[in-house]
Amino acid sequence: MHFIQSVTLKVGAGLLIAVSPLAIFSSDSIADEAALTPRTVTEAVRYDTDDPAIWINTADPAASLVIGTDKDSDGALYVFDLRGKILHDKVVRGLLRPNNVDIAYGIMVGGKLIDVAVVTERYAHRLRVYRLPDMTPIDGGGIPVFEGEQARDVMGIALYTRQSDSALFAIVSRSDTFAPTNGYLHQYRLVDDGSGQIRGLYTRAFGAWSGVKEIEAVAVDNELGYVYYSDEHYGIRKYLADPLAEDADDMLAEFGKTDFTSDHEGISIYKRDDGTGYLLISDQQADLFNVYAREGTHGNPNEHKLLARIRLSTIESDGSDISSVALPGFEGGLFVAMSTDKTFQFYAVKDLLRAANLTP
Repeated sequence: MHFIQSVTLKVGAGLLIAVSPLAIFSSDSIADEAALTPRTVTEAVRYDTDDPAIWINTADPAASLVIGTDKDSDGALYVFDLRGKILHDKVVRGLLRPNNVDIAYGIMVGGKLIDVAVVTERYAHRLRVYRLPDMTPIDGGGIPVFEGEQARDVMGIALYTRQSDSALFAIVSRSDTFAPTNGYLHQYRLVDDGSGQIRGLYTRAFGAWSGVKEIEAVAVDNELGYVYYSDEHYGIRKYLADPLAEDADDMLAEFGKTDFTSDHEGISIYKRDDGTGYLLISDQQADLFNVYAREGTHGNPNEHKLLARIRLSTIESDGSDISSVALPGFEGGLFVAMSTDKTFQFYAVKDLLRAANLTP
């Protein structure tokens, strides 16, 4: 369980280009760089791809799946095999603008350990929970979020499994001009209600917001215990993920404020067992991704300096995921990124890291 969580990340568009952490970038300086070509492009969804998540089948890695949202008022949660083919018998339809999706492994439900996919249903103001790999709903019809507040259009989600007791939490963001500038995010503990269905227990509201645009992208580092989110026209903010931690509601860091062309979007975390790795954050309109050190700088784990830029063949990608588990056709692991042409693109992690001269 924890190994798979430690090798998943959310990333976005771009060819990886290694640079000095102190360098100052402009999109013009790499505009002519050739985009990296994906190994596979999925079949197109009906409306608008937005966010994928990779599920690793530990018993049979070749049977691993990619789950992706189709963002529309008549939206769906799509399921693809590793060839990018839609598995029509697993697709969940009739969702009210599903935005983001995340996956958790080894959750105790009905006396059994299962894996789940959790998706935000924006216009219904709720979370939906599905058992993997059959995509059976196990949420009693949905988990309401942001209850009692004017701003309820849920968008982003990151699942956090606490290391001390394996408790599962959902941290969710929203899109609304009436959202508060403090307490923008809400956190819910997801528990079995005793009948094999998942319900949500409100835990806390936290997180500052600039008041400009919105917050969608959220990512959790389970092992180090951090949550990151993109304040889209401001920068990246960092907090503790455990609501019971001392000073959990105090911001630890904000960074990336001058490194982006426009929207700060999808956040992904590439993790090594020694606590090092990379944070990858989408510079959406520039079709680039910025890379920062997961561990911060020497002596300061909350100082995240720009290390690299990324360009892929995706168009304005704001949602993606990665696993370092080797899969058929994807050496070093699988990277999946959405593209605004209604598809998701599959890349070999080996290709990405080699192009950037970054250590796997």
